[in-house]
Amino acid sequence: MVVADKPAGVTSHDVVDEVRRRLGTRKVGHAGTLDPDATGVLLLGVGAATRFLSYAQSAPKRYLATAVFGVTTSTGDASGAILQRRPVAFTRAELDAAVRSLTGDIMQVPPMVSAVKVGGERLYKKARRGEEVERPARSVSVYSLDVVEADDRGHQATISVHCSAGTYVRTLVSDLGAALGCGAHCAWLRRTEAGGFTEAEAVPPSSVEPASLRPLGDVVRVLPGIEVDESTARTVTHGRPLPVGEVGSSPAEGRLVAMTIGGRLLGVYRRKGDLLLADRIVPPRRDDDTPVPPRRDGAPTGGSSA
Repeated sequence: MVVADKPAGVTSHDVVDEVRRRLGTRKVGHAGTLDPDATGVLLLGVGAATRFLSYAQSAPKRYLATAVFGVTTSTGDASGAILQRRPVAFTRAELDAAVRSLTGDIMQVPPMVSAVKVGGERLYKKARRGEEVERPARSVSVYSLDVVEADDRGHQATISVHCSAGTYVRTLVSDLGAALGCGAHCAWLRRTEAGGFTEAEAVPPSSVEPASLRPLGDVVRVLPGIEVDESTARTVTHGRPLPVGEVGSSPAEGRLVAMTIGGRLLGVYRRKGDLLLADRIVPPRRDDDTPVPPRRDGAPTGGSSA
């Protein structure tokens, strides 16, 4: 896998295409789309890692965003047409109260310009045709929402967000503006953490090379791990059930765990009753189009990590 630092002005798919070219493989996918104007951590699965991206994608994320108050747009960000301008007249205490009201488990209506499907079609495709449709509200979790900095006139503020997967920060900003009675849009957005990786670990897509590849197991970094012996590893490789008592660990009911041997990922299992059942298994052979990362001494490896 690759942890990319997406630049502004390109789509997430553009990043995938660039990494495909740089690594010489078609089998590259991404976890968690970022808007074209947004920047930051974009996780890319390469080869076998694409099968495990859903675990990274479902993990909580962190963002920094700039909210501009008094101006609403058609997309909720700076790329949209201005819909309304309203005077800004709220206090810092009112801003803090509005932020608190959007923290916790909340219901959120996805923006029209999003990849959510309604009636079997992506919303952004409907939006391109000028359509506006009813979108059912969805439950999301905002673990923390803090004001990092606000200007003295209250026209804009930088906020930090720690939230569940599927949370739209643009919508959070719009809801914040609505709560303050003046409207708002997201003028700048950066994802600082996803799938357990921070922006400090990300590399620009233009700098990706085989040495940028991380071990396959990193794609499930957010999951607790169970290290197994060779006998159990053979069972896991074939996707067979495992009694909970045989692995020296007792995850909670329904909990996902990464099964490893020598730090190498074998698969992901889920507890059901007294058994661990295979959720996804690493294929026994490397995909032919998976680049081989070099060893630390610069020599090519023949191992199975990707």
